Amino acid sequence: MIDAKADIPLKGRGAIANPGGRHEALSRVGVDDGWDYDDPDVPPLRTTITPEACRQALTFNRSPDLPFDRSINPYRGCEHGCIYCYARPSHANMGLSPGLDFESRLFAKPDIADVLERDLRKPGYRAAPIMLGANTDPYQPIEKQYRLSRQILQVLAACDHPVAIVTKSAMVLRDLDLLAPMARKGLVSVAVSVTTLDRTLSRQMEPRAATPGKRLQTIRQLSEAGVPTMVFAAPMIPFLNDAELEGIVGAGKDAGAVAASYTLIRLPLELKDLFADWLREHLPGKADHVLSLIRQNRAGGLNDPAFGRRMKGSGQLADVLAKRFRLTCRKHALNMKESDGLKLQTGLFRPPARAGDQMDLF
Repeated sequence: MIDAKADIPLKGRGAIANPGGRHEALSRVGVDDGWDYDDPDVPPLRTTITPEACRQALTFNRSPDLPFDRSINPYRGCEHGCIYCYARPSHANMGLSPGLDFESRLFAKPDIADVLERDLRKPGYRAAPIMLGANTDPYQPIEKQYRLSRQILQVLAACDHPVAIVTKSAMVLRDLDLLAPMARKGLVSVAVSVTTLDRTLSRQMEPRAATPGKRLQTIRQLSEAGVPTMVFAAPMIPFLNDAELEGIVGAGKDAGAVAASYTLIRLPLELKDLFADWLREHLPGKADHVLSLIRQNRAGGLNDPAFGRRMKGSGQLADVLAKRFRLTCRKHALNMKESDGLKLQTGLFRPPARAGDQMDLF
């Protein structure tokens, strides 16, 4: 971890501190020693990337709150630095901070495509849509260098395996040469996360992610290429961006989205303190009210992990948000069974061929 000076806000980063994770025996606190140290020659916090061996490409779940039962994540940590990211606490499992470490000390799995091929060949494997990007963004900036998400798509395209992608990056457009042919077979959909239409708020919350306008343009270009696309208004944060729900869904529809979804913010484990500190630094006049409203719709806490409430919350505001979402979707003819375009085909899958395998005669 970096030192306690990380408690000073860092340009281009989401978290304002780097506290120890829940598994650490010791914790550190930044203390003002009165020197007001501000050295212009101190270099900015750099991103480091560590290769990590991949033992298993697919992660399976049985959550009734998720529309998929398997996912794949080529990276740990995410340089986008979204302060609300529910994946931040996972960095504590590696002895790192869910704060600045999560967005600056990243891990890549260079062999993940090869391991995926092996997993898809296993006897008894049955195809179902894989979620690419369930934990961290598969098109975060380091994808430009490592191209692991593209390698994964190449494997899936070669064996006609369905995949659903969620991202807030315009880099997904780089792979239209793979996505468009897959879409024609009903094998792919893309959800683009749009948290706010306010560029200033987006830059504060998601410092290294694409601007809201760029994300809407991504929806437009995917849709024009024939890729079924969802606008994902997530997370909705009371008294911060929840008033934008209708605007986000409408803008997504105008850009060509054929479906929409949303979630209510949840703050598990270390994330609750990281988000509270961020609020008090950037929006001190709103901080207490935002946290109070979250508690009112998270069973009195800042997180409610119960199935059925984990994604959408409970309480008066959560109920109103759900009703607003339904009415907005109805207004824009979104999420209708005959037009959602997001159901993926599983019957075309065939296990990846091994080098040297005999070719089919028919």
